[in-house]
Amino acid sequence: MSGAGFHVHGPHDHELEHAAHGEHGATAHHGIGGGSMTNQIAMFTAVIATVGAIFAYMGGATQANAGLYKNNAAIKKTEASNQWNYFQAKSTKQSLAEVSRDLSSEADKPKYLAKIDRYEKEKNEIKTVAEKLEDEAKTWDQQSDVQMHQHHRWAQATTALQVAIALAAIALLTRKKWLEYGMFGVAGLGVAIGGLAVLHI
Repeated sequence: MSGAGFHVHGPHDHELEHAAHGEHGATAHHGIGGGSMTNQIAMFTAVIATVGAIFAYMGGATQANAGLYKNNAAIKKTEASNQWNYFQAKSTKQSLAEVSRDLSSEADKPKYLAKIDRYEKEKNEIKTVAEKLEDEAKTWDQQSDVQMHQHHRWAQATTALQVAIALAAIALLTRKKWLEYGMFGVAGLGVAIGGLAVLHI
């Protein structure tokens, strides 16, 4: 949805053209309030279409960010996995050194003890790096989830504004006052949802 543009064109376009070229004709057929209603709905449609275009852009941007952050999380998880494999390799070498120490003569034991100490130190360093990478992956995952939640909010807000524009077209064609109230109500709902997106709610 976010990849598509925010289109305003609807069945009320011809009516708006008639109003622009000859409002006298509109008032003659629909009374004095007809032209006023046409102007009001035309202005409303232009404003809501602009707001809707901004919401649609934000929806696309947050969706792209969510994908990018999720990809970063996957990279960090892979790097962490590589570090844990490296850690396991050092553990294996340390175990072999410990076996060799136990089986060696007293003269050779210091050599294996030095290796065991070195492997232990290297394991701790590798563990620190691996845990840091895991924390970074978790952070990227959380940021991706936040962006995806925002994307859904922008999508909901954009949909509400599209419905409001459709109601504006119907109100313009039917001259039903309750539809005009409805378009304002749905548009207000869309703007409110957009506000929730801005506030990360």
